Amino acid sequence: MSEIIFELKDVWFSYLGKFSALCGVDLTIAKGQKICVIGANGSGKSTLLHILDGLIFVDYGSVKFLGKELKEKSFGDENFSKDFRRSVGLVFQNPDVQLFCPTVKEDILFGPLQLGIDKLEIESRFEKLVRFLDIRHLLDRSPHQLSVGEKRKVAVTSTLIMNPDVLILDEPTDGLDPLTTRHIIDLLLEENENGKTIITSTHDLHIVQEISDCVYVFSQEKKIISSGSPDKILEDTKLLQDNNLIHIHRHKHDQTTHIHPHQHLEHHS
Repeated sequence: MSEIIFELKDVWFSYLGKFSALCGVDLTIAKGQKICVIGANGSGKSTLLHILDGLIFVDYGSVKFLGKELKEKSFGDENFSKDFRRSVGLVFQNPDVQLFCPTVKEDILFGPLQLGIDKLEIESRFEKLVRFLDIRHLLDRSPHQLSVGEKRKVAVTSTLIMNPDVLILDEPTDGLDPLTTRHIIDLLLEENENGKTIITSTHDLHIVQEISDCVYVFSQEKKIISSGSPDKILEDTKLLQDNNLIHIHRHKHDQTTHIHPHQHLEHHS
């Protein structure tokens, strides 16, 4: 039986105690799984990822990481905090949240150096990622000088270099060109083949089949409305349309109106 990484039971969360973000979420994630979370903007996807990364904590319900309750007081234990931060890495939806050092190189190296990872190991990972994502020309630049796509590549690199067992990614391909998107997906698949658990939130339905074994669909009611294999979810046009993941496009040919579903290809701000 696979080791359970995260187990959420009846999880509720609200911002400032009045803006609901998650309403009764149950979710289990096993070691080595590829999980994809999809849903319209504001359905709770980013909130879920932040809870899994221990950045915010639930109002009600239970969140367990490797069988231990994930609570704010848990991070008062220095050993637990360090082990968790080495085990779980998050790529934020907004890369500006993640990048704060004077140069790109310093940003990439900041995390592993803070965690005390061996310097030779850091150097090896650094070279591999810089080469794979083709960012060597960015290393001496300031993050604020980068394009959105360049910032996202640097943010992905700064998380992957810590070699976490669990990779959590919030819209990792948003704003990227097709070739870079391909590189990111290939890198995630390689990490999964090496045993890592991958949890991704995305609006880009074109990448869902590759990056997931199981898909969870969030509704505007901030809860999981459906789950299943990528094929099952992506073939359910009504489910996707009802939850604002595809739209109906109308056009005319020879005075005849045709209606086709279209997937959302870009993130909705």
